[in-house]
Amino acid sequence: MTDVFEAATGDGPRPDLTARAAEVRAAEVRAALDGLLQIRRLTNTAPAAWELNRMVRAVALVLEAAGIPPSAVDASGARTATGYRVRASDRAGMVCVDWLGPRGAGAAQEEEPGLARCAAALGAMGWEALMYRGARKRRFLEVEAGRG
Repeated sequence: MTDVFEAATGDGPRPDLTARAAEVRAAEVRAALDGLLQIRRLTNTAPAAWELNRMVRAVALVLEAAGIPPSAVDASGARTATGYRVRASDRAGMVCVDWLGPRGAGAAQEEEPGLARCAAALGAMGWEALMYRGARKRRFLEVEAGRG
C-alpha cells in the first residue's frame, strides 16, 4: 500500500529535514499542485469544487507549495516548529490560518509578516484572505473563495 499525499496543515509532525526527504517532499507538493491546477483548468473554476469541499487541505497545499513553513507538533501535541497552521473555521465556507510556534520561540513577533506572506500566496491562487486579531491580540487569517 502506498502513502497518500497530505499537505502539511501545521498540526502534524515536524518534517524530515534531510536533503533527500526535502527533495522527495518538494516533488510530491509540485505534483499535487499540478493536479489541483489541472482540475481548475478542466472545470474552469478557481478555486474548484474539490478545493471548496476540502478547504483545509487545499489552503495548506497552496501554502506549502509557496514554500511557507508549516508549524508542527510532537506526539504530545506540543509545538515543535514555527509556521502556518490551517484549521477549520466555525463559519461555513471558510478556514483560518494561524502563525504558531513553540513556547518562547517568538512566533507572535513573526505572525504579521508570516500571515501577510500566506495571504499573498493565497490571493495569487484565487483565495481571499483577511487578517484579524483574535484572543490575546493574536492575528489570524480568515480564508474563503475569491469573489472573482
